[in-house]
Amino acid sequence: DILTTIDKAINSSIELRSKKELIERFIEQVNVSTKVDEDWRKFLDERKEEDISAIIEEEKLKPEETRRFIDNAFRDGMLKTTGTAFDKIMPSVSRFKKHQLDVDRAAKKKEIIEKLKIFFEKYFGLV
Repeated sequence: DILTTIDKAINSSIELRSKKELIERFIEQVNVSTKVDEDWRKFLDERKEEDISAIIEEEKLKPEETRRFIDNAFRDGMLKTTGTAFDKIMPSVSRFKKHQLDVDRAAKKKEIIEKLKIFFEKYFGLV
């Protein structure tokens, strides 16, 4: 069975494990009229946009800066989470209770980094 073969190939590859859901969702859509290369690219573009938009909305990130940051990560082959580029995507915060804000911001930054790492691993090498 071809699906079993595909599943075994995905599970045996460290690089493909983070992409398993994408591959399975695409396979569900495949039929005799599917232009696999073209439809796969379109499928990836749509899913990538849905996923990054969801992260931007959930975390209240700056949309343009976040998309630029992610595009640069794909170009560079790595997600750089230190430096000013990452800080530019973060939501603005009020500076009233400074110490508590720094603690909250550090926790929020860690959460955002984790979501972006998952996103990056899911799409890196495919887009």
